[in-house]
Amino acid sequence: MQKNKKLIFFVVLIALINLFIFNINILRIYQLDNNFYTDYQEIERANKEGNFGKFISLSLQTDELETSNNFKQDGTVIFKLFGFIPIRKLGVKILPEEEVYVGGSPLGLSVNTDGAVVISDIIVNTGDNEIIKNASLQSGDIIKKVNDVEIKSVDDIETALNFNYVDTAEVEIIRDNKSKVVNVNLLKDKTNKYKLGVWARNELSGIGTLTFVKKNGDYGALGHPITNSNSNTIVPITSGNIYDCNLIGIHKGQKNNPGELRGVFVQKNSKGTIEKNTPYGIFGNITESDGLFDTNRCVDIGGRLSVRPGKATLVSSVSGIQEEYEIEIIKASYQTKSSDKSMVFRVTDERLLNLTGGIVQGMSGSPILQNGKLVGAVTHVFLSDSTKGYAVYSDWMLEQFDD
Repeated sequence: MQKNKKLIFFVVLIALINLFIFNINILRIYQLDNNFYTDYQEIERANKEGNFGKFISLSLQTDELETSNNFKQDGTVIFKLFGFIPIRKLGVKILPEEEVYVGGSPLGLSVNTDGAVVISDIIVNTGDNEIIKNASLQSGDIIKKVNDVEIKSVDDIETALNFNYVDTAEVEIIRDNKSKVVNVNLLKDKTNKYKLGVWARNELSGIGTLTFVKKNGDYGALGHPITNSNSNTIVPITSGNIYDCNLIGIHKGQKNNPGELRGVFVQKNSKGTIEKNTPYGIFGNITESDGLFDTNRCVDIGGRLSVRPGKATLVSSVSGIQEEYEIEIIKASYQTKSSDKSMVFRVTDERLLNLTGGIVQGMSGSPILQNGKLVGAVTHVFLSDSTKGYAVYSDWMLEQFDD
């Protein structure tokens, strides 16, 4: 047994020494997941720059699959040691040969939720005016059913409780993106009608930033999901709209205070629809483009192999016009699973630092460009340092159009 342990240790040590000598980045190779987006240009650049080590080369093989009268290209990337020893194969998707319009403008967002969102779990007992918290429901919960009655709006809750003849109700909710059933002790109002004892809504609104628009009007924005402000639960939606948003002020970001864009919008004259709320942003179709983006400015979308630590630009209209601001990509993780924190970057442009202090709430979705390609979108700001933020790869957003 002791000899076997020594042998295993010796083999691992020799392997590590060889990896160091040959400068092979095994970790980066195995961080990549199946079905990421790439193309021949990115593969050629990765080989030229030795992204995975001096003795590792990548080759791309493609196939054309006919789907719904359209040709969709899939392929396989093979990692080879010394150019002929295959060490890993990954299925990939080929980046579309189409340019997209660059976003950067603020949007007003309004969505109708699939279920009722608990805004506050504070209860005022009408019998003695005692203020308490609901013991079963929490702020951020999404109510899907009450006593097996499907809840599409707040009014459906009252309808479901009209058939209640006991002081409890069985309520199906989504909490922390998981479904569960809770028993809720009901209250009675002054008319002797049963109530859940929480404040709930089925419409949410806010501000975000447009990332890109395809030539057919399909767009991606925000970079992260719409969630209830009191939880990380992704809000399921039935429909939604985007609107022109007028910025009326900027609360600059500071340490432990992320700051925010202050904007107003009126929910009329919609600019487009919101059809998906995903972990990588919202997606829909723009029906009225005036003022939302520059139709004379188009770029290619780059896959994650396009991204390098170093200089890049962030596109934003926080100054009142669309401008590019210099940033530095500090870290780009290839990721073994999908995430809206693909990149870490720092704002280096003094103009943006003077204007906003860095990244503030409302800038989520701002496009990130590197080497002439759209490679990501802003998602989060560092609470401890408003000059630094996270971004999602643009190919995670592009993937949302595959369904």
